[in-house]
Amino acid sequence: MEHPASPAPGLIGSLAGVCRNTARLILSRIELAALELSEVREHLVQLSVVFALALVAGWFAVAFSTATVVYLAWEAMGWKILLMLALAFIVLTLWLVMVARGLLKQGKLALPVTMTELKADRDMLL
Repeated sequence: MEHPASPAPGLIGSLAGVCRNTARLILSRIELAALELSEVREHLVQLSVVFALALVAGWFAVAFSTATVVYLAWEAMGWKILLMLALAFIVLTLWLVMVARGLLKQGKLALPVTMTELKADRDMLL
């Protein structure tokens, strides 16, 4: 027994199909984004832990290196080696602060391309 061919969908049927497909597409994109965001969050936590450990290890290296320099130069220079190291660290700190301020003033953390796209989307919708 043959089944009669279903009648061609009309405009309403086609629009309903497009809406269903669009909804499925949006849901699949949301699911994909949620999955990727959970992975990114995991990796961000791992990166934070590794960065914190590297920072602590770096500070220990600076402290032990400074103590070694003071110990080796104490007999020849006395208290002056402490002053020289303090000045060197002050100069390094000031330089790093100036570099950080320069990066902030340049807007390197402002996501300029993303903000431009969001403004364009807003203008298009309104």
